[in-house]
Amino acid sequence: MIAPRRFLPSISSLLALEAVDRLGSASAAAAELSLTQSAISRQLKTMEDQLGVQLIERSQMRLHLTPAAKDYVQTARSAVQDLAQAALKLKANPAGGSLDLSILPAFGMHWLAPRLQDFARRHPEVTVNLGTRLKPFDFMSEPFDAAIHFGQQDWAGVQYLPIMREEVLPVCAPALTAVNFNSLGALRAAPLLHLESRPDAWERWFEIQGQPVTGLRGMLFDQFSTMIQATIHGLGVALLPSYLVQDDLRTGRLVQAWDGPRVSLGSYYLVWPNDRSMPEPLRSFQAWISEQIGADAHA
Repeated sequence: MIAPRRFLPSISSLLALEAVDRLGSASAAAAELSLTQSAISRQLKTMEDQLGVQLIERSQMRLHLTPAAKDYVQTARSAVQDLAQAALKLKANPAGGSLDLSILPAFGMHWLAPRLQDFARRHPEVTVNLGTRLKPFDFMSEPFDAAIHFGQQDWAGVQYLPIMREEVLPVCAPALTAVNFNSLGALRAAPLLHLESRPDAWERWFEIQGQPVTGLRGMLFDQFSTMIQATIHGLGVALLPSYLVQDDLRTGRLVQAWDGPRVSLGSYYLVWPNDRSMPEPLRSFQAWISEQIGADAHA
């Protein structure tokens, strides 16, 4: 049940209070909201009368929020932002039905994005909004219905739909093969490139190859896209997902630095919170992505 109306100030009053708190004066708030300074003062006085609580301390022509009002305005600011976001979603899809999906940049660009046109064609009633997150997060504090997750099933409080297993390959520019990586020791001594979100990837790869190592150092990257370009330009050997470098291997821009057993360091999953009912747009997306997985398995 929504709270009694007497506890719900007008949006204009909330905007005035938020602007005064953020900008520090009624004149600055008035300029931002295209109002007069007296109009801002009236909005604040109206809110004080409505709530029966002092919100503003007035001293030397300056306005300051009371400590209680400062706590209140934090919640009010979040509520106004949520309303604005909801309005944007409504404008983007007046028929209703949006899916806010957190993606991983490389997977989103190379695997998901080329397929989304098919989803849009089959589900024109759903607007898919994409945002980037590199690590698991709390669905209660982030504006997403679901996420693409890489690794193991170690994200608490979610349900999983496996999408695909990822295999990684050690690759480098052709010129680097002159170093002659004829042993794992030689490869270990090469300039190794590392991904920020997978800091132990090389250690895990060497362990699977039967030669455990520790303390590996090298250049650090925050995304696969820049790491791939650095590898192409000869800055070192990178451990990269096979689906990201298959074109570069085919054209010869990259070559495999070691022809050992294929290694998987994790899988991709669609995850969604298990403590809420599944919205219809997510149900449609889940069914669609299951079909994509099935088609890939039979390709």
